[in-house]
Parts: sequence; structure tokens; C-alpha cells
Amino acid sequence: MSETATDPESRLVAALWQVVAEHGWHGLTMRRIAAASGLPVAELRRRCPSPLDLLRLHGRLMDQAVLEGTIEGQGGQARDRIFDVLMRRIDAMQPHRAGILRLLEDLRRDPLLALLLLAELPRSMAWMLEAAEVDTAGPAGLLRVKGLAGVWLMTLRAWMRDETVDLGPSMAALDRALDRAEQAARTLRLDPGG
Repeated sequence: MSETATDPESRLVAALWQVVAEHGWHGLTMRRIAAASGLPVAELRRRCPSPLDLLRLHGRLMDQAVLEGTIEGQGGQARDRIFDVLMRRIDAMQPHRAGILRLLEDLRRDPLLALLLLAELPRSMAWMLEAAEVDTAGPAGLLRVKGLAGVWLMTLRAWMRDETVDLGPSMAALDRALDRAEQAARTLRLDPGG
């Protein structure tokens, strides 16, 4: 468990990734999570009744970390704000890298879990656009959310292979993905909405 994780939710997320790193997704048991987090099983049941709830908690805490680091009225170009938001999300994931990489590897053999996680992605991406002060309302907003999900998945693929300290390859992949998204937005005549 992370030494800085003191609140129960952070302890649970740290425990989730510790257990997944050691045992894989299919080796995750709630007893192992309780032991790794130091929380009683009854408390774990109250907070996260299933392993999928633990993944949702992780997503919510990653969203929260990005939102708490957001400065209102930051100005600049929407693209730059989106770049900043997604790199802050990567930074928030770094402490859990080993477990997340193990989960992503396990997803190749678990298409149902992959589909469940993909269904959760738009909610987080909508919050990332909100953090970047980009409009998410209406049909154009829905297209922006879907586009950002694609950008995120391309960036995540690069991050999986990126073992550098400065995350240069991940940043370069994000930049390229944003280029493609901007081209698609121009084709669809979507303004940045922000």
C-alpha cells in the first residue's frame, strides 16, 4: 500500500493495484484487498461491494485528482488545456503503474471486462473536458467526449510502453492523437466549444 494513502478510498485504490500487480485481475479477492488496505472486510463491503466497484472508485479518484488540479479560467487554446488535463491524469496513474499495466494485459483475455470498462470511459472523458473548459453539451459535446475517449486510448497505448521518467513518448503520442482529433473536428465542423 502507498505510504501517502491515508483516507479509506485512497487506501482501497492503492490496495487494488497492489493486488492486481501481484496476482492479476483474476487473482483479485476481496480478502486480499482488505488485507492490503488494512480495512475490515465489512468496511470494504460497505464501500466497494465488488471488484468492478473498486475500478469505478479508481476512475472517480483519477477524475478528482485532475479536477482538483484545475485552475478556473486558465485561458489559452482548448488543445493545450486538454493536453494538460490528460497528462495530469497520466501523472495521477503513475503510482499505480504496475497494477494498471497488469490489468491492461489481463483485459486481452477478458473481453467482457474490457467492454464494461469502455462503457465507463465516456463519463470520465466528459469530466476531463469539463476540466479543460470545453463544452460537453448537446450532440457536439457528445462527439467531443467520444473523440477524447479515442485520444485517451491512443495515449494509454503509448503510456503502456513508456518507461521514461519524463514520459516524453506518452506526451508525443498525446500530441499526435490531438492532431488527428483536430483534423476530425474540422471535418465535422466542430469548434472546440470552449
